[in-house]
Amino acid sequence: MITKLLVANRGEIAARVMRTAQALGIDTVAVYSDPDTDAPFVALADEAVRLPGASPTETYLRADLVVEAARATGADAVHPGYGFLSENAGFARDCAAVGLTFVGPSPDAIASMGSKLEAKALMDAAGVPVLPGAFLPEGAELPTDLDFPVLVKAAFGGGGRGMRIVRRASDLADAVEGARREAASAFGDGTVFLERYVEDPRHVEVQIVGDTHGEVVHLFERECSIQRRYQKIVEESPSPAVDATLRAELGAAAVAAGKAIGYTGAGTVEFVLDRDGRFFFLEVNTRLQVEHPVTELVTGLDLVALQLRIAEGHPLPDDARTAQVTGHAIEVRLYAEDVPAGYLPATGTLHRFAIPTMPGLRVDAGVADGSVVGPHYDPMLAKVIAHGPTRTEAARTLARALARAGIHGVTTNRDLLVGILRDEEFLAGGTDTGYLPRHPELLTPGASAGERVRAVAAALAAQAQHRADARVLRDLPSGWRNVGGPPQTVGYTAGDRTLEVAYSFRRAGLTVAVDGEPLDVGLVSASPSEVVLTLGGVRRTYWIHRAAGRTFVDGPDGSSAFDDVPRFADPNAVAHAGSLLAPMPGTVVRVLATSGESVAAGAALVVLEAMKMEHTVAAPVDGVVTVHVSAGDQVETRQVLAVVE
Repeated sequence: MITKLLVANRGEIAARVMRTAQALGIDTVAVYSDPDTDAPFVALADEAVRLPGASPTETYLRADLVVEAARATGADAVHPGYGFLSENAGFARDCAAVGLTFVGPSPDAIASMGSKLEAKALMDAAGVPVLPGAFLPEGAELPTDLDFPVLVKAAFGGGGRGMRIVRRASDLADAVEGARREAASAFGDGTVFLERYVEDPRHVEVQIVGDTHGEVVHLFERECSIQRRYQKIVEESPSPAVDATLRAELGAAAVAAGKAIGYTGAGTVEFVLDRDGRFFFLEVNTRLQVEHPVTELVTGLDLVALQLRIAEGHPLPDDARTAQVTGHAIEVRLYAEDVPAGYLPATGTLHRFAIPTMPGLRVDAGVADGSVVGPHYDPMLAKVIAHGPTRTEAARTLARALARAGIHGVTTNRDLLVGILRDEEFLAGGTDTGYLPRHPELLTPGASAGERVRAVAAALAAQAQHRADARVLRDLPSGWRNVGGPPQTVGYTAGDRTLEVAYSFRRAGLTVAVDGEPLDVGLVSASPSEVVLTLGGVRRTYWIHRAAGRTFVDGPDGSSAFDDVPRFADPNAVAHAGSLLAPMPGTVVRVLATSGESVAAGAALVVLEAMKMEHTVAAPVDGVVTVHVSAGDQVETRQVLAVVE
């Protein structure tokens, strides 16, 4: 029997595992890095042990420190979550060696699937359809007889890390080198392999659960086709592309895969589904998946509870053997990232994180008000999941919850997610992996009429604050003159856009213009935190939150974050012309040019790593470069990396 469980992970998955464990009467232990000292999952745990340092390699990937933390606290079991050490057979063996129950499959099963090439061979022998591939050990020559496109993949990891599509032989060497570095950073092993690339397939996976008595069952499929940078951002169950016949075939293949490796615990068998309805094995994830909540919501099962009971030696319960799908569930991953800038990870302090409570809505979050989002880990803030009788109802609930959420202080992909959930093609089930490239309009929404109105609300809330702070004549609006006068003007920036709001209070009411264009806006009421306006006779309420010099406005037409435009610019804050600035905090992993060198537009100059992903900074124009950083340097957002003149 498990009495005390150490969760060898962080963020939302650590909290999610702890909640189930505590509900089952099991005490919990967290391990945490220095940046995670004040994280919600640490506060939730009954006990917590510090792992000194910040990077994954010195904290959450240190199996020896995790095992020692378990021994020091008297834990008798370890749950690895996902990522980090969850698919590390050596870690599972280390746990067993000191008498700790590893909540997951056996070390041998993990090892057999840890090498994707070995996994493909085993699946082929088990009769599961596979794609052809080629192993690339360190120092191996690149094959010259490939049919392009091919996919470079990390042999010992997933989640999009160490993955590259290569369409030309001339790009293969750079892609392999970059994939090796990224895989080594994320998983501690830079081994990669090549695989035939299927254009725009659907990504369909099957949840399996196996007990220690030899029984393996499937809990139906999930579709995870909408991805960015090969990472899933929208997942759902059941798949809109899978009928009863195909579901049975996928389930049978997944169970065969599980039985071939003697699988125990919860795992996922991933497939690609081509346009002709053929499916091919991708990999087995020998752990809980990020997207497991959609399976829980449509089956009514708690997969973590199943994991814990299986780890205690219990057989699969009847409700797992006889599970059925009820309704439809959709999950989105809310990331701290700048979508228009190419999904660059974003950092900062979450001054507010509030997602409304709604029937059928579930939020698995790793953050709360005041959480600091740094550069060290994956930028996912939360998973937001909706369950409804139909796919359309689930999508509608989820879109509304996201649109009405207050997420202040960190740039996120919220607008992209809402756009997807309300898109006609998505609602019609057109969700292959080519979905986002077909919809560039979702990536760069740009300015909108709603943004201009929200800027007005920000300006009116600011004047209400000024009046509240005034020592005399508080009832008079800002800039009031009994003989009239020029309007009050306020400048804001929103991303790369600048808006100037001009307003004045006349006897006839409020007059407003944004960027010189009059708006038909009426004022009902204004306070520092709430502004009620009428627009064309329609009344709308806007909520305003001021934090760290920024103004956050949420309303029924969307949300905006505004920075004040200073009336007098600081000349020292202006970067030298031609400066290339760091788009986010990170580590310089490579410098590809030397000062004084002539470079062409588009030439890669500096490679940064942040949140386990690489980002290349390239020359915007032809010119001569001056480099200001070296490999290994830690840089901050907007720090000058190089100058091209």
